[in-house]
Amino acid sequence: MNKHLIALAATVCFAASGTAFAAANTGMTKDAHKAAAEKIEAQYKTDKKACADMKANAKDICQAEAKGKEKVAKAENDAQYKPGAKADAKVTSAKADADYDVAKQKCDDQKGNAKDACKKEAKAAHTAAKGQAKAEKTAAQGSNAAGATTTSGNK
Repeated sequence: MNKHLIALAATVCFAASGTAFAAANTGMTKDAHKAAAEKIEAQYKTDKKACADMKANAKDICQAEAKGKEKVAKAENDAQYKPGAKADAKVTSAKADADYDVAKQKCDDQKGNAKDACKKEAKAAHTAAKGQAKAEKTAAQGSNAAGATTTSGNK
């Protein structure tokens, strides 16, 4: 009876690890990744050109939005090419950085205490979002380590 339970447990572990391996390798092809990267670059150039006629801080905000959009798109493209929790954490981090950069520029339109409060709020939101990204990355590393421990324990 014990032998059957151990064999069943081993089968389930190997089946689960095989499924995880197959899921991890369902990303896009190298050519599709490269084509998407080129589209992202072209879109960034278009978005940046749209900022050219703007003046003062409106131009800075527009450029920060364009750059942020590009960073997030690149991170999402990489996550589709090589999916996983670590890639998802990079996407979350890129979004946090992009939002923070835009928020800082928008704060520059304000004066005095309102500007200081705006920047502090933006920094707090950024710190919280980066913390979430770090938690996602740690969880990804933890699940990888747990998988390695489980696999080595079955040998």
